[in-house]
Amino acid sequence: MTPTNTPPRARKHWVVLAFALALGGIAAFAASNYLSSRMAEIEARDRDADTVHLIVAKSNLSGGALITPETVAVREIPRAWAHSGAITPEQFSRAEGSALAHPAAIGEPILWAQLEGNRAPSFSARLQTGQRAVTVPVDEISSLSGMVEPGDRIDIVVSIRDAHRNYTFTLLQSVAVLATGSQADAESARTDGRHGGYTTITLDTNPDDAKRVIAAREIGRVTALLRAPGDLSPVSSLITDTHALLGLPKGDSRSVSSVPVIYGGGPITNGLQLTPHREAPLD
Repeated sequence: MTPTNTPPRARKHWVVLAFALALGGIAAFAASNYLSSRMAEIEARDRDADTVHLIVAKSNLSGGALITPETVAVREIPRAWAHSGAITPEQFSRAEGSALAHPAAIGEPILWAQLEGNRAPSFSARLQTGQRAVTVPVDEISSLSGMVEPGDRIDIVVSIRDAHRNYTFTLLQSVAVLATGSQADAESARTDGRHGGYTTITLDTNPDDAKRVIAAREIGRVTALLRAPGDLSPVSSLITDTHALLGLPKGDSRSVSSVPVIYGGGPITNGLQLTPHREAPLD
């Protein structure tokens, strides 16, 4: 049957089919462009993110494979995705020659827990040169008890009260949590069933910041604010009067109140003023 002899219904079906194919092609092209743009955005964001260098498997390694320069490589990874128990280039000399207790896929960070003999470094080996670890009781850092894990980042906010005013300010920003209790690895803390059962947290600070944390505990109330993974945005560190922060009027909080007084069975009269109770000084 020639096209000129094609029945009208058949021609209509061909038109609908061609239209559907055209729409499908347009949709596929649009989806491809969208996915490409999203991948480009993600790659650009990863390039701009704070990164760390970790030791990774150069190829698929089986259990028993030795850690050598021929079997591993160095890879740059966003800090927010880095495992706290991964081996860094600075620690490679301590891991070299060790055997893997479990297989590692190509590109996968090598963890201390994967090595036979559990040759994990001492806790001090986790500190960079010039850094100090300061441990703070959880009950002295309110608001986050049981919710912080090793590898998280927090802001330290301090509230101080002097003779007349209360002040609040951010003491430290984006401080890395090295350990919760005795656990320096979030995964092992969950595995041991002690997640949330710690009484202290250990922070990664420089010597001056460590002193500030200690001083803040002595004179004020310390509160930790948990940051989202990868959030390194700065926050204001201005010292703010609490009344101004809450939008309250300034003035002496020890205001005088007046209440009506009833004498015996007589009428109600005004005149008695109440002032806040003050403790008498001790001799």
